[in-house]
Amino acid sequence: MATQLCRTTAHAARGCDNATLLAQVAAGDQSAWRRLIDEYDGLVRSVAASFRLQTADVHDVAQTTWLRLLQNVRTIRDPERLAGWLAVTASRESLALLRRSARLRPLPMVDETPDATAGPEEDVIDRDEARDLWAAVAELPPRQQRLLVALFRDELDSYNDVAARCAMPVGSIGPTRARALSRLRSKLADRGLGPAVA
Repeated sequence: MATQLCRTTAHAARGCDNATLLAQVAAGDQSAWRRLIDEYDGLVRSVAASFRLQTADVHDVAQTTWLRLLQNVRTIRDPERLAGWLAVTASRESLALLRRSARLRPLPMVDETPDATAGPEEDVIDRDEARDLWAAVAELPPRQQRLLVALFRDELDSYNDVAARCAMPVGSIGPTRARALSRLRSKLADRGLGPAVA
């Protein structure tokens, strides 16, 4: 009877199939595991690719997403929504990977190339000011550091590129930039490197 009910619609049938496959995977059935991967690996990889990750990173996200499913196979409450669960998990893993890579990316080096039109005194002053500026940036919270580097040093072409680099929504860029610049102004003023902040 339950099997007949599952066959009434394709959507319900898929839910019953997923429930059966998940139960079989939980019992250690390798062929059920392969069937799940065959069914949904394209979805998982397309979600990861939508974050503009490199091929190796897409592969890592897919592997981690499948690992998360294996870890949670007994706790999936709604098997017919497995595709959504996998898509959300792949999105979270993609964002986590972007955050990790942004944390590992060092702050940019100060350009030590002397300006041919400036005298030696101006060149030293410019380099000192640049070092002081980026030292102050390095004291900001990591999210604000990454954003200022992406906006002012990496010369990315669009806010979409900045959002992908910083693992943040496009709509958060403006407010985060405003907070970062305000905090940076305060830090520079405290060092006597800019106008005093009222």
